[in-house]
Amino acid sequence: MMHIVVCAKHVPDPEAAFSMFKVDETAKRVVPASGLPFVMSPFDEQAVEAALRIREQGMDAKITIVTLGPESARNAIRHGLAMGADEGVLLCDAGWEEADAHMTAHALAAAIRKLGMCDLVLAGRQSADWDAGVVGAGVGELLGLPVVSFAQDIRVQGNAVRVERVVEDATEVVDAALPALVTVSNELGAARKPNLRETMRAARKPVKTWGAGDLDLDAQALSPRSRRERLHVPVKKVRCEFIAGSVTEQAMALARHLHAENLI
Repeated sequence: MMHIVVCAKHVPDPEAAFSMFKVDETAKRVVPASGLPFVMSPFDEQAVEAALRIREQGMDAKITIVTLGPESARNAIRHGLAMGADEGVLLCDAGWEEADAHMTAHALAAAIRKLGMCDLVLAGRQSADWDAGVVGAGVGELLGLPVVSFAQDIRVQGNAVRVERVVEDATEVVDAALPALVTVSNELGAARKPNLRETMRAARKPVKTWGAGDLDLDAQALSPRSRRERLHVPVKKVRCEFIAGSVTEQAMALARHLHAENLI
């Protein structure tokens, strides 16, 4: 049986209004409003969809979702299970509350090793909150896997995977030996939406909870490598100037202003 692991993230609803967030410049954190819903990151949702499509190609496959986050991140796993995944693993530990990409990649990679490795690891091209897009590649590097990014179609062919990936003004086809890690782009298409019966069935599927002590992680893997120097909302500067004179004089003055601002 093929084993596919999907790395997913629990994020604030990307459709929420900007007013639902507050920037704490002292703590250098974004504070969501009370009651703001959290969801599976849409790119990761498409990674789950990609895994399900691979199974629908006729593969006998087990799909496991791995998420790092607080206890509430279990809801993101349940959503993936309702879509059709088989089991989930929640990585939850107080030491990961401020985990950076380095710590997150190490935790996910260690969890995949504990699962007994797998044939294919999928992840979204980036998360919907910080848009960094580095954790997926980091997991692949730590596991020693070939990494293919920005996939819009994935086909398993024997002991290899053929990936159509998005590049500027073209589509690139890449073959990689399994096991491999592939990050999925939104060009894959819309992810399926589970119905009520599937959601209820997901509540009976197994979800394990592992902390840092359950994984083979050293002190270096449990320490952040990056530090946020500043987090702030940019100040918008609006300047309005009325130009007097004839139409010709106004046009010449406007041209001078635009040239001075390097706009023409």
